[in-house]
Amino acid sequence: MTPSTRTLLEVRDAVASGAVTAVDTCTDYLDRIAATDPSLHAFNRVTRERALERAAMLDRSRAADDRRPLLGVPIAVKDNLCTQDVATTASSRILDGFVPPYDATVIARLEDAGAVVVGKTNCDEFAMGSSTENSAFGPTHNPWDLARSPGGSSGGSAAAVAARLVPGALGSDTGGSIRQPAALCGVVGLKPTYGRVSRYGLLAFASSLDQIGPLTLTVRDAALLLEVIAGADPRDATAAPNAVPVYGDALDGDLRGIRLGVPSDLLEDGVDADVGRVFHDAVGAFRAAGAIIVDVALPHASYAIPVYYLIATAEASSNLARYDGVRYAHRAALDPATATLTAMYDRTRSQGFGAEVKRRIMLGTYALSAGYYDAHYLKAQQVRTLIRRDYEAALDSVDAVLMPTSPVPAFALGDKVDDPLQMYLLDIFTVSANLAGLPAISVPAGFTPGQLPVGAQLVGRAFDEAGLLRIADGYERANGWWKESPAV
Repeated sequence: MTPSTRTLLEVRDAVASGAVTAVDTCTDYLDRIAATDPSLHAFNRVTRERALERAAMLDRSRAADDRRPLLGVPIAVKDNLCTQDVATTASSRILDGFVPPYDATVIARLEDAGAVVVGKTNCDEFAMGSSTENSAFGPTHNPWDLARSPGGSSGGSAAAVAARLVPGALGSDTGGSIRQPAALCGVVGLKPTYGRVSRYGLLAFASSLDQIGPLTLTVRDAALLLEVIAGADPRDATAAPNAVPVYGDALDGDLRGIRLGVPSDLLEDGVDADVGRVFHDAVGAFRAAGAIIVDVALPHASYAIPVYYLIATAEASSNLARYDGVRYAHRAALDPATATLTAMYDRTRSQGFGAEVKRRIMLGTYALSAGYYDAHYLKAQQVRTLIRRDYEAALDSVDAVLMPTSPVPAFALGDKVDDPLQMYLLDIFTVSANLAGLPAISVPAGFTPGQLPVGAQLVGRAFDEAGLLRIADGYERANGWWKESPAV
């Protein structure tokens, strides 16, 4: 099989059986990256020599009964995850030259499982964006139409998987940054429950919202990748101690009797007509497979966008205060005769941060400032609680909430970059799961008449990724949309 036809599990099984070597497998994917990525720009950097050295080490050390779950599997990781001795920039000029001396927990777990990290993927700067255009390295292109955005902020990871440059990748999701690009690129994207995956080594955007998760071709692949990276971590106080299930054991393909809630009120306005038609067909496919479809109410979900952009920007303004030119990475050049510490701060941050990051820092600083904290930030936290309670009430009567992942398909690069409000509204269906801390998954649901992918999103109960994956897998088996691939 060629890289374009292999799932993550198929790659693992081929290496584990000895049918192919890890080096040959890695070389196949690296060659495909070299041939294809110049037109996509999914990667900020490809670590070819490092990857091949690791693959060779895996071949030398592989025993006949080697059961490492990702043995020899090439994986790409978003460029906001620290990788020891490999530049990590979060696609920002302010981190130019930053080389972490340690691995993020998820990177260490990937390597313990036998994976081969082949490179760092492009993203919106510090994960702030929905189009992967807010990158100091330039935009990523959607493999289904190179003139369109892959979504964001994990657009590089989604595009790399969709184009079959890697069988799996990691992204981060603060308000939809795994699921939305997964939908726009036609792949599976999973945001776990807050606390399911350690955030140690993730360059923080909004600490109460950020989660790391997988992007893959299939739900079964996502289940395996989540199983590898999930679990408690003494270096991250927010990582939950909950036991990690064998997620693959839950994937039986049976949707009979599964109850899915559709928040019809949310779908009345702002959904692209083609997306609406694909979603309607997806609901029909769930019903035909035996699922029971009911209406559910999420009365406070309409406030999710303003609540999210108050809380997320407030946390970002605090988290990004550390990038000041003093300790590491970029420092602005100043005349030593007239330089002051304040001038160095100002010039470094002005040069290092892009426009969208500056905008969000200013919004967050305003929300936290004296006289506005109670009126804005505190009120947003109160509404956040109401959003979480709405989901808890709905999930008392259904197994998952079903809605579109994105209100629109992939849009033209440059189309929304000058209208931040329109860009923010693209997160209308995704941000509430982050605010509630719940797991959510996007699965390919079909295509528009123009052959642009559309995703369906399922939101489940806290720490019930197994149940969520079971439902997504049942739908995937019934339609097989993931088998469609772009022509790149």
